[in-house]
Amino acid sequence: MAYVITDECSSCGTCVDECAVGAISEGDGKYVIDADTCVDCGACVDACPTDSIIEG
Repeated sequence: MAYVITDECSSCGTCVDECAVGAISEGDGKYVIDADTCVDCGACVDACPTDSIIEG
């Protein structure tokens, strides 16, 4: 199951650089993860300073 970014996202962009498959992009007020591209590696979760990324 792909990860999702909650509304707690501060839009810092740290997760974008950690995503090896480019599944994270800037959305409306927060970053979003493309579920079809996400490979569930969890690198974004470890990188997020606000703990805004959870399993979807």
